[in-house]
Amino acid sequence: MSYTAVSVVAVVAALGLDVLVLRTRVVTRRVFWTSYAIVIFFQLLTNGWLTGRDIVTYAETAILGPRMVFAPVEDLLFGFSLVVQTTAWWVWWGRRLRPSRVEP
Repeated sequence: MSYTAVSVVAVVAALGLDVLVLRTRVVTRRVFWTSYAIVIFFQLLTNGWLTGRDIVTYAETAILGPRMVFAPVEDLLFGFSLVVQTTAWWVWWGRRLRPSRVEP
């Protein structure tokens, strides 16, 4: 399976987990997209440095071809899925681990 296919499956799975399974719906919140803009800036900075210096390389047959700051666009998809999943799980666990209210 190509990196492109894996990245697309990861995005679909992350969105399904967020919206349908955990029902946290983090991708519907403005605060998520604001935070993600910060994350993507540093992702592009790091990926650009790693791929621009050939520290990390990709087989041209495994990716679509278009790149942003030297990194294949699939890296953005895969990174997005990781951020969505991490945030969704964080919110889901946070809701369940809050201490219950104790009556005096």
